[in-house]
Amino acid sequence: MPSERIIVINTHKFLFEQNESILQIAQRNGINIPTLCSMKGASPTGVCGLCAVEVEGSIDLVTACNTAAKPNMIVRTESPRVVAERCQKLEQLITSGNHNCLVQDLGMESWTDFQLKVMEPEEHKKICASYGDCRLQDLAIKYQVRGNSLPSVDAPYPIENVNPFIVRDLTRCILCGRCVQACRDIQVNNIITIDERETVSKVVTEGDRTLKDSDCVFCGECLQACPVEALVTKDDLDAGGLDNDIRKVRTTCSYCGVGCQIYLHVKDNDIVKVTGVEDVKPNFGSLCVKGRFGYNFVNDSERLTTPLIKENNAFREASWDEALDLVANKLKGIKDKHGPDSIGLLCSARITNEENYLAQKFLRAVIGTNNVDHCARL
Repeated sequence: MPSERIIVINTHKFLFEQNESILQIAQRNGINIPTLCSMKGASPTGVCGLCAVEVEGSIDLVTACNTAAKPNMIVRTESPRVVAERCQKLEQLITSGNHNCLVQDLGMESWTDFQLKVMEPEEHKKICASYGDCRLQDLAIKYQVRGNSLPSVDAPYPIENVNPFIVRDLTRCILCGRCVQACRDIQVNNIITIDERETVSKVVTEGDRTLKDSDCVFCGECLQACPVEALVTKDDLDAGGLDNDIRKVRTTCSYCGVGCQIYLHVKDNDIVKVTGVEDVKPNFGSLCVKGRFGYNFVNDSERLTTPLIKENNAFREASWDEALDLVANKLKGIKDKHGPDSIGLLCSARITNEENYLAQKFLRAVIGTNNVDHCARL
């Protein structure tokens, strides 16, 4: 190994590239360094402080996400000093707001009082929507942090649930900045930022307006980036808590031809949530408002499930064979009487590329016309 590009992490030697951070090298080599603020594709900030590591020769601990590797640097990621620092940071985060997860270790009376207080808002009546899928909870359990030696700090901001998609619960925001990075660096929408207030800082839009009244396009990138329950979907909030009956089905979003990879969260054969598949082309977890939130029509009770034929100004149900025979005979009659160019077809970006290919082939090869167009061209 060329000595000018070697770093030692937990006694193991690794090669590194120029400008690579300690965290990147560790992750690439299967070494877990916890973090709540770092995310791929965004500039590292080190604001959560949980990725602190010990570097030989350095008086202070350094944050691994924004510390570049240097030749022959010796790093320890789980030394007693590092673990103590992480535990302190975790305890501060757990006690900052309404994190009513079961990692709390209070006496019976104080735990009951705490739970009742947390459940006062209507949105908190059910178990935390991120329970079992919360990075803060995972780390608190891993490092056995209870959050009972520091006084609880309440966030003075109300829950924002006035838009149809995202609930912002600033009482559970840990100010990790991931939502801001997702909006600014990943989607480049620049809708939200962290307002450093004299009392308690908060994530705000321009003019501190609600998301509904801001320039937010509801892509949900911030939602997917949030490691706690500060940002959840309204459907998640209504359901509440971890549901073991939900299975994830990977598929391709059909709203346009980009081919975004998505997970359908399915329960009892109904779609209850959609998330982007991370680390996979072409979208790497990102979705638009339609891809992430436009799924309720699938389960709608008024959705047509059988073909309808109109007779005497009224629709009646028909079989697929009857409906297709009717359409085929109508098209054949029009073609025979007026010629193939009297027929045209508008395709849709809401169906797959393969289906659009078959549609144009049908027009050209079967009907005999080039009168085919596509809505996306407009």
